[in-house]
Amino acid sequence: MATVKGVSSFSAEQEAQALRKAMKGFGTDEDAIIETLTKLNVSQRQQVLIAYKSTIGRDLIDDLKSELSGNFERVIVGLMTPTTMYDVHELRRALKGAGTDEGCLIEILASRTNAEIRHISENYKLQYGSTLEDDIVSDTSSMFRRVLVSLATGNRDEGTFVDEALAQQDAQNLYEAGEKKWGTDEVQFMSILCTRNRCHLLRVFDVYRVIANKDITESIKSEMSGDLEDALLAVVKCLRNKPAYFAERLYKSMKGLGTDDSTLIRVMVSRSEIDMLYIRREFLAMYGKSLHSFIKGDCSGDYRKVLLRLCGGED
Repeated sequence: MATVKGVSSFSAEQEAQALRKAMKGFGTDEDAIIETLTKLNVSQRQQVLIAYKSTIGRDLIDDLKSELSGNFERVIVGLMTPTTMYDVHELRRALKGAGTDEGCLIEILASRTNAEIRHISENYKLQYGSTLEDDIVSDTSSMFRRVLVSLATGNRDEGTFVDEALAQQDAQNLYEAGEKKWGTDEVQFMSILCTRNRCHLLRVFDVYRVIANKDITESIKSEMSGDLEDALLAVVKCLRNKPAYFAERLYKSMKGLGTDDSTLIRVMVSRSEIDMLYIRREFLAMYGKSLHSFIKGDCSGDYRKVLLRLCGGED
């Protein structure tokens, strides 16, 4: 359920002129920019981008970048970027920016559908000349690398068939790969968690709980560490309840000292047209406070204004 739905009828030319007016002359009308861009959906914004260039002869994103700054600019430019390209840019930043942003790699690769991952891979190669897989391989290592490479193939079984005998076997194999032996057979975890379909894995997790007498996430936490642990936990959480996974990402980006703005911006921008209402519901249930109140307390100025518009409302 989206918080940003777009408008049923609009004139791309009129919206383009409104944006130009908001940026022309002395000072910038940030409120007008927020109002215009958050009432439109991502495909409507692309129409405005084209209309802006054809009627005004300037590049809208360049103009926005020159007028705006900081986190507010990052949100606005994010909103102006087509969905797949936004993920492509974020993955590239995560791999080639200063240091590797493992959290971003995990979040995108664990949460997107097969079709989305394949579109991301195609566009990544077109945009940067190297494949997403090559860049993952050159920038990460060991088992964590192998999990990301597996997820980046976008090849998970998307059926709904649950093979009961295989579910029992998978659960047993996971148990023997971790809890039951000294050391951990991480490949078993990867091959089962990254390839089986969702319905099947949910059954595997139920069987696992009976065999191991603990939840699969508890075993992952005790058997693994670091990025590998984070990646496999993200996979399990996304299979079980994707909105709850994003609610946790948002909570962790804001709680405590300082804000992880990259994560906050990415989740708010990328989920506003998909499942933000569900994320809000999970956030409230998990943390006893609304996402709206968290953003309000954690951000300020135009940055706060635009994020609250993407959030949609107070719960």
